[in-house]
Amino acid sequence: MKLPASWKKHLAPELEKPYFHQLQEFLEEERRTHQVFPAEEDVFAALELTPYDAVKVVILGQDPYHDVGQAHGLSFSVRPGVRPPPSLLNIYKELKTDLGCTPPKHGNLSHWARQGVLLLNTVLTVQAHKPTSHRRKGWEHFTDAIIRTLGERDKPMVFILWGSHAQSKKKLIDTSRHAILESAHPSPLSAKAGFFGSRPFSQANKRLREWGEAEIDWCLPAEASDS
Repeated sequence: MKLPASWKKHLAPELEKPYFHQLQEFLEEERRTHQVFPAEEDVFAALELTPYDAVKVVILGQDPYHDVGQAHGLSFSVRPGVRPPPSLLNIYKELKTDLGCTPPKHGNLSHWARQGVLLLNTVLTVQAHKPTSHRRKGWEHFTDAIIRTLGERDKPMVFILWGSHAQSKKKLIDTSRHAILESAHPSPLSAKAGFFGSRPFSQANKRLREWGEAEIDWCLPAEASDS
């Protein structure tokens, strides 16, 4: 796993810590003995598509999708040709209500990532068909470091925190510099309890405008990107 250049100076110290060496050993063994998602070259895809200085919005997920062909390194996003999962369909419903965007047939969110939306999972790998199987193996320390280093940045950004897991990361964010938007998770289990009607996309753009930043074009293209 190779860190993208723009993140290297901010995260390189993490790679030398004991927990990260233990995590690497764990992942090597997991990949030898089980199917692991996403593919090794996609583990840092979110960092690759959204350079450190380009981050305008952060959307936190949990662990990657665990079925074949879904995960490709971006939270909530799936590869072209894969049916959007239920949480993503609910995100599309809210996007339609909020900004009038027509939901695409695909679930690839690379269009957001290329505009400065960091689609970060707090755990970056998972064993096939075993949700949460790579939790508490070290990834949380690494992704906390990502959130912390972003939170220390002078240039402001919007953190979109859906559900209690994402909201538990608030303590890592300097709220005097950055904006936090919170609501229930878009999962079918909780979307009706506060996700629907939260209007996160227009709220994020409002903050960006106030800071003199270009807004995010949240409406996704009808055809999915290849990445």
